[in-house]
Amino acid sequence: MPSAVSARLPVFPWDRLEPHKATASAHPDGIVDLSVGTPVDPVPDLVRRALADAANSPGYPTVWGTPALRDAIVDWCARRTGAVGLDHRGVLPVIGSKELVASLPSQLGLGPGDRVAYPEPAYPTYEVGALIARAEPVPYRGSPTELDPEGLRLLWLNSPSNPTGRVLDVAELRAVVAWAREHGVLVVSDECYLELGWEADPVSVLHPDVCGDDHRGLVAVHSLSKRSNLAGYRAAFLAGDREVLGELLGLRKHAGMMLPAPVQAAMAVALGDDEHVAEQRARYAARRAALRAALTARGFTVEHSEASLYLWATRHEPCWDTVAELSKLGILVAPGEFYGAAGERFVRVAFTATDERVASAVARLS
Repeated sequence: MPSAVSARLPVFPWDRLEPHKATASAHPDGIVDLSVGTPVDPVPDLVRRALADAANSPGYPTVWGTPALRDAIVDWCARRTGAVGLDHRGVLPVIGSKELVASLPSQLGLGPGDRVAYPEPAYPTYEVGALIARAEPVPYRGSPTELDPEGLRLLWLNSPSNPTGRVLDVAELRAVVAWAREHGVLVVSDECYLELGWEADPVSVLHPDVCGDDHRGLVAVHSLSKRSNLAGYRAAFLAGDREVLGELLGLRKHAGMMLPAPVQAAMAVALGDDEHVAEQRARYAARRAALRAALTARGFTVEHSEASLYLWATRHEPCWDTVAELSKLGILVAPGEFYGAAGERFVRVAFTATDERVASAVARLS
């Protein structure tokens, strides 16, 4: 049998949460699962109609996406990120952002001797992508401009952050871009929570204040999972450096990495509509406010959390102790250790549960 790639990877973190999930599930009023940021609200009607209208799609879809989808991506990027000069050559639909994060180092041809840097604490898939490619994973705290650039081929940014909700401002982003360009490092900015800023206005790495009108060496990753409740559709895209995206397009054509045609049609409609995004933001804002107040009243400190779908909370104790204590109330949260050693005294609390479940959690915390 060929060498198992999975042997190079850490234990899948969520499996370690199962005993606490069992405890929470035994609560008389049922579990309130705030551990995973999965959407629970309905897919917008206009998106479902677009999906149904495109259901008669017997032919193969294109890897690059339909012209209508590429138009929608370009228009959304101009409207929401402020990107200047972006065209069809600078966008690429992908089959969900997690697939992209996990496979990007390999698709870029990285391997032994190459280094992939990512923030800590962070989404664990950045490390997984490096390990799959046999590249060296390099977690960093603080500014990545303090990293040794030797052998560094790929630098991940994540703003707004998962799990902390921290937002990098224009000055921070501009400094990173200048440093990366000086050292020939590709910057890939995971911006999947860009439209979910609460106490800060998240800025894209493609904004002219950050990069001018030059996207070379920069790729932004965006997803419709959170803004449009399309996690089940696996609808995401890249925007930025034409040369990098052209290389990825060529590879992905050979591999048949194509979004289903009905999903492409639904995605184009979702990107063109801002009203449903505003409605969803209002739902999340109410849930966030209720949970934050309840956690604070119970003695938690919430750090950062100015954007994204999470509260980064601590009782200044080992995270697993917090997870265990909350599970006795029937509330399941994610231990910060899942996101690196920097999170070992924090828990990540998602506010993606229904209004009824959030209200139940608030009552239990009171």
